[in-house]
Amino acid sequence: MESISISSLLDVMGELFSDEVSIAVSNTKEYIYYRPSKRVDLKIKPGDPLMEGTIAQKAIETGQKVSEFINRDLFGVPYHGMAVPFQHNGRIEGCVTAIYPALSDGKSVVTIRSQDGWKPTPFSKVVYIEAKDRKTFIHTDHDSGTHKYSLQEFEYILPKEYFIRCHRSYIVNVHHIKEIFPDTHSTFILAMNNGDRLPVSQSYSSYFRKLLGF
Repeated sequence: MESISISSLLDVMGELFSDEVSIAVSNTKEYIYYRPSKRVDLKIKPGDPLMEGTIAQKAIETGQKVSEFINRDLFGVPYHGMAVPFQHNGRIEGCVTAIYPALSDGKSVVTIRSQDGWKPTPFSKVVYIEAKDRKTFIHTDHDSGTHKYSLQEFEYILPKEYFIRCHRSYIVNVHHIKEIFPDTHSTFILAMNNGDRLPVSQSYSSYFRKLLGF
């Protein structure tokens, strides 16, 4: 175990995250590791000091997890981030920060591949997204098609006020849920307004109920 470097370990841990997420690790004063994502790069370098106003600095200062939107004033690009401090022997030694691309409001679309070509579709029109047979299917009120992103990648780009993961194979648009029915073992069935019925699995049921407030 002694032969494994911290940098190598962090690189492996970074593979567990979507390519949409940048990962930064800092001590209490400066960054010691950074892995940019394909969608957002804050141009952080090991040795760069923690700046006032960053979520990493706030997490270390408060000793608590911090999750918020940061405007472009700090790094030149807006982003959503979550920073979690870590301790050793009861003393804060640094934090790990996950950096997500900021989402645009109102004009975001998902481009669905069909037999004839591609169709840009507003997020608001998407009823649910399904993983099946190693493909990702986008379902709307009237049609469906495929997309190259995985469900995990979609979790990071979809508007959080619309979409909730309810099953390992489904992400649903809550604005298209017509009714929720109880099912066995604390699970639920969602009647969608396009006529389809989708399961809420047991592993997601508590999270789903908390977000929808029932």
